[in-house]
Amino acid sequence: MTTPRLLQPLTLRGLTLPNRTVIAPMCTYSATDGMASDFHLVHLGRFALGGAGLVIVEATAVQPQGRISHGDLGLWHDGQLEPLARIAAFLKQHGSVAGIQLAHAGRKASMQRPWHGNGPMNENDAARGEHAWSVIAPSAIAVEPGWLMPREMTLDDIEVLKRDFRLAAERALRAGFEVLELHCAHGYLMHSFLSPITNQRSDAYGGDRASRMRLPLEVATLLREVWPQVLPMFVRISSVDAVENGWSIDDSIAFAKALKHIGVDVVDCSSGGITTSPTASAVPRDYGFQLPYAQAVREGAEIATMAVGLIVDAQQAEQVLQDGQADLVAIARQALEDPNWPVKALTTLRSGEPVAERFSHWPNPYGWWLSRRAKLIDKLGPWQR
Repeated sequence: MTTPRLLQPLTLRGLTLPNRTVIAPMCTYSATDGMASDFHLVHLGRFALGGAGLVIVEATAVQPQGRISHGDLGLWHDGQLEPLARIAAFLKQHGSVAGIQLAHAGRKASMQRPWHGNGPMNENDAARGEHAWSVIAPSAIAVEPGWLMPREMTLDDIEVLKRDFRLAAERALRAGFEVLELHCAHGYLMHSFLSPITNQRSDAYGGDRASRMRLPLEVATLLREVWPQVLPMFVRISSVDAVENGWSIDDSIAFAKALKHIGVDVVDCSSGGITTSPTASAVPRDYGFQLPYAQAVREGAEIATMAVGLIVDAQQAEQVLQDGQADLVAIARQALEDPNWPVKALTTLRSGEPVAERFSHWPNPYGWWLSRRAKLIDKLGPWQR
């Protein structure tokens, strides 16, 4: 029987992912002072036990003021390294590749945790001991009326930012991560430099598309220099702004070509977020709604892509790969609902195989028991009232 594409390994540079299922970076807003905790170990570790080929740690701020909220992870000092190293080691010990996403929230920093309102911090947050801080952006344009007005970044700010991205990448490497992703999506700082909606600078970092791409490409180049040549680097993009005169799919293809030229291996194709709250998007939602973007970038830039967004079914994920729309399939909220989604999806795709084979990709402490149970259930047939 032909091995399902979802189960096939993918080699990127000198690193082989055991399968094509990726846990996308998802903010949990559950850190204290940027530090990972036992919560993060259990939260992420269960995805490795659930069979994901690659687990990417949530957006991790390179500066304290680059956090979305007080609950964001960080790598702006060495003290934050050890708890993340513990997570990376666990992921690798249990069969997944360990990845991490580096980020700066820009004008979308200093926000409430979503369950506290998902907007600018207020007196209720202050009463909890969580106070607002000043935010930066390419231009002094607030997200919405009533939100913090960002300070336009100076050239000195830009140099400090590049230094801090580089230092964070060095820490991520020391922590044992094998995949590095740069966050250039969802209206955060790198995306806000790319989009003409938020970047109205008149210097070398604003104006035409090439100038707006300059800082994200400079940061990506620095990270590629830090990251060993045998290890892959990803970049997450918002493929379209989905607003008038915003960033377009043609822009994303041009950006992806430039990323490929500097050594980026995979473009993670999300969308939206430039003018809305961190969890909202102007892009209409449907199952697999971002697949056309992953395919367009893959074909237009001739670079590997990762599809993400309402991919919920094993056959759906397999079809994405079979049709050449992307090289990897990322799931996020689906994995929150079912951390075992990767192994269950692979079991579904192997349903015609002998029981012993169907569960061979589960962790041994699980697969052995499940294969024995499956033999019994096959004899009993479906349960009926």
